[in-house]
Amino acid sequence: MSDKKILMLVGDYVEDYEAMVPFQCLTMLGYTVHSVCPGKKSGDTVKTAIHDFEGDQTYSEKPGHNFAITYDFDRVVVDNYAGLVIPGGRAPEYIRLNEKVLNIVRGFAANNKPIASVCHGQQVLAAAGVLEGKLCTAYPAVKPDVVRAGATWGEINDTFTNAYVDGNLVTAAAWPGHPEWLRKFVELLGAKIEI
Repeated sequence: MSDKKILMLVGDYVEDYEAMVPFQCLTMLGYTVHSVCPGKKSGDTVKTAIHDFEGDQTYSEKPGHNFAITYDFDRVVVDNYAGLVIPGGRAPEYIRLNEKVLNIVRGFAANNKPIASVCHGQQVLAAAGVLEGKLCTAYPAVKPDVVRAGATWGEINDTFTNAYVDGNLVTAAAWPGHPEWLRKFVELLGAKIEI
């Protein structure tokens, strides 16, 4: 059933927390998450990078984990999924060069399916041309891409914990925003979490 499947677009040096945490959280909620990467198949892995904020002018980068690819990229059909997750890290800068990646993103946007993108993931959204007229945030270094793509910039709070929703799109600046970003994405998917 498409209402239980989520697609996640990754590549080598995807940000570790931004792939691992959403994958585990959405799986815990009962979704089947298909992590895919151009040129890879189920059973392959991508390397991740851990980005941290340690007082430098930009984030630092350390080796992360191997992240499992759970589905074949070449078999992706947008209609089979309820939503799309695009983590950040270094992967977005080059997976956005893949025309099928862009067509997948355009397919989710055209069908008004929920899209959750974080950090540098918005580089993929900008390249796909789906940000025109949207309220969107991203890692600050991606602001020029987002604005040039026609989006209205969503300001980032001091702790990088806020997220924005505009229609079917949920964006956050970095992994500290996971609680709000994932909650808002799950709400767009129509799921309800209660304690």
